[in-house]
Amino acid sequence: MQKQIKSALISVFYKDNLENIVKKLGEQGVTIYSTGGTQKFIEDLGVSCVAVENLTAYPSILGGRVKTLHPKVFGGILARRDNPQDLEQLAQYEIPELDLVIVDLYPFEETVKSTKEEQAIIEKIDIGGVSLIRAAGKNYKDVVIVASKDQYADLEKVLTDNKGATSLEDRRAFAAKAFEVCANYDVAISQYFLNNEPAAYFQVSAPQGQIMRYGENPHQKGVFYGNLSEIFNKLHGKELSYNNLVDVDAACQLIQEFKDITFAVIKHTNVCGVASRATLKEAWDAALAGDKESAFGGVLVCNTIVDKATAESISEIFFEILIAPGFAADALEVLQAKKNRILLEQKAPVVTPNVYKNVLNGVLLQGNDKGNFQDWNDVGAKPATPEEKADLTFANIVCKHLKSNAIALVKNQQLIGKGCGQTSRIDALRHAIEKAKQFSFDLRGAAMASDAFFPFDDCVRIAHAEGIVSIIQPGGSVRDNDSITYCKENDMVMVMTGMRHFKH
Repeated sequence: MQKQIKSALISVFYKDNLENIVKKLGEQGVTIYSTGGTQKFIEDLGVSCVAVENLTAYPSILGGRVKTLHPKVFGGILARRDNPQDLEQLAQYEIPELDLVIVDLYPFEETVKSTKEEQAIIEKIDIGGVSLIRAAGKNYKDVVIVASKDQYADLEKVLTDNKGATSLEDRRAFAAKAFEVCANYDVAISQYFLNNEPAAYFQVSAPQGQIMRYGENPHQKGVFYGNLSEIFNKLHGKELSYNNLVDVDAACQLIQEFKDITFAVIKHTNVCGVASRATLKEAWDAALAGDKESAFGGVLVCNTIVDKATAESISEIFFEILIAPGFAADALEVLQAKKNRILLEQKAPVVTPNVYKNVLNGVLLQGNDKGNFQDWNDVGAKPATPEEKADLTFANIVCKHLKSNAIALVKNQQLIGKGCGQTSRIDALRHAIEKAKQFSFDLRGAAMASDAFFPFDDCVRIAHAEGIVSIIQPGGSVRDNDSITYCKENDMVMVMTGMRHFKH
């Protein structure tokens, strides 16, 4: 059912890219109603415009808070064109039909990001605009609603290709997008007022960033919702996949925990190599040495600018992605030699206050594990030396980012063995030891971290037999004393932090 646009109400915050639309509406003889700055914008283009206050016989009041909230506006939008009684009332009260509504809401989210001043934020809660969108969307059978500047191009195409005529499918599609705009807007406002307190409803709203080639596997669909350009400049390579994004997130979450020059290798969200050194090249060499096999096809990440020497060394292996805060020009030239390598320049930290996953018929939500131990409780035979403390702290961070059950073995700020995703903590330790030996690491003097307590002293005994001298763990088992006693009897360092880091 084609309908011709004969009248329009335009009330927008941003006027960008609106010029062509206004001119086309003028050329097609559409009667335009508008308010305030939008009215001036339209008239400055040489297009005639009727002030909304001339229609309502009321001026804009309360500092602009009330402009369009009037029966003569909403009647013209909500009137059903196939309902004789509605049309009679339009005639009785001299209300014009409104066929097109163009609204761009006050920038609430942008204001929240730019200021802490509550009054400025509150004033950017749009009332009239949201009401116009909902009214026009409800009456999509007769009215076209354009609710965002992102839809201007779609409207301009309709005006150009169809001379201002729209189909029912067109109007329904515009309405669907309009209600999405409202939903996102309401979620942003609700989250501002909640201020990270638990909500009665699960509320998440993020823009669609891109459709993935597929999900975790080729037979699954995948979509990313978010704005990657806020965090990265993509400098080179193919499109990011679903699995790439999962690994990139894990890499960024890990690397931002280190202050010293650090390089890490991620594979299937687990750390397979990480080291801190005086130079980036040394950090890369040490990280790669931790598990040369698993590094193949991995995601690489570092926390300082990549230089040419490091780039040349990295280029000797196959990897999917390299993330860094910057790249020297000559390093970038080296790395771009392979066309599919993805190079991401990270320009902002990854901030995720909450994490969630769907389970059963609902959603689990929790705060992100930003924790790092506050307590350092030496419970073994002696306090940790400065060197041991450095390795234990390093190992604890790495273990936090491994899938449970997890064990991390560290020596001289280098991950030399890890066991992750095991059903038994003993298996995790055995796997970590096996990995260390596979790459010829000497475990004597190494530090060990566990993501949760030891229910028995078996892991401590196994570690001691391999020459591991210091252990960090959260504690909390009813049999903590078994492990503590063994450490005291065998001159081992044991630290309890009181903070567990399960990662399922």
